[in-house]
Amino acid sequence: METVKLYSKKKRKVPFKQIKRDYRLYLLLILPVIYFAIFKYAPMYGITIAFKRFQPGGGMLSGEWVGLLYFKKLVQDPTFWNVFKNTFILSFSALVIGFPIPIIFALLLNEVRNNKQKRFIQTVTYLPRFLSTVVVVSMLFNLLSPSTGIVNEIIKFFGGEPIFFMNEASWFRTVYIASDIWQFMGWNAILYIAALAGVDPNLYEAARIDGANHWHQVVHVTIPGIMPTIVITLILAVGNTLNLGFEKVLLMYNPKIYETADILQTYIYRLGLASQIPRFSSATAAGLFQAVICLVLLWTTNQLARKNTDYSLW
Repeated sequence: METVKLYSKKKRKVPFKQIKRDYRLYLLLILPVIYFAIFKYAPMYGITIAFKRFQPGGGMLSGEWVGLLYFKKLVQDPTFWNVFKNTFILSFSALVIGFPIPIIFALLLNEVRNNKQKRFIQTVTYLPRFLSTVVVVSMLFNLLSPSTGIVNEIIKFFGGEPIFFMNEASWFRTVYIASDIWQFMGWNAILYIAALAGVDPNLYEAARIDGANHWHQVVHVTIPGIMPTIVITLILAVGNTLNLGFEKVLLMYNPKIYETADILQTYIYRLGLASQIPRFSSATAAGLFQAVICLVLLWTTNQLARKNTDYSLW
């Protein structure tokens, strides 16, 4: 099947005549460029305090340059490596388990022929996406309560002992990933449902003529048809993999479950804002460390995808 490549290995030149012809379209870029320059790129100067002995109130331009001092302190701090391990395990567990589920859901939903049922299922699965993090975590505390939660009531009904899910380190990752899948599965499936709608129906007809059964049509027509979307979303997901839901972890965790729940973002928050003596330089160094790893992951995934599938972001 012929598919559209999102990236061409040949560099495309944009001649001056083309810019002059479509100048109205290029004018539309001015406001987004100004927005990103002011609100996204200008604040990046703040990362310089990771290399300075920053004093609050002195401004970002003040402070003595200390080179990589705060990065050396970070790598010598055992707590930092523990939170890094927690972040890595939780991120990749969420990616491996959570990424394929919206795809499978979209494929299954595509098989529903009754439009009313299809719209109902879509609506029900989209709704959790619009709940705030505070509401979701409150629901988790209520549902998983060891005394009144419905989950523990079911466990007790079958003769089991109640589990304090929100206060046991071994359960944190399971609860976090399961609740994330419940909240975002339907929303994340929108892209794949849209991609499925764009698969050429003639390809199914040709496959049927060739003797393909329904499963073969899914494998050889449907999945290749949405493969560009899958690859692009995977690249973005891997590049963003260490950026977990900070607010959700902050609301869910407590010192008793730091062993598995403490992640880079909460560690940075405690260093920079929740400490009695804020360590802004150390917090910025930790944040920059995380950003560099995300950038490396994004670049590596993009290169692998480009080499193996011809689909990539650049």
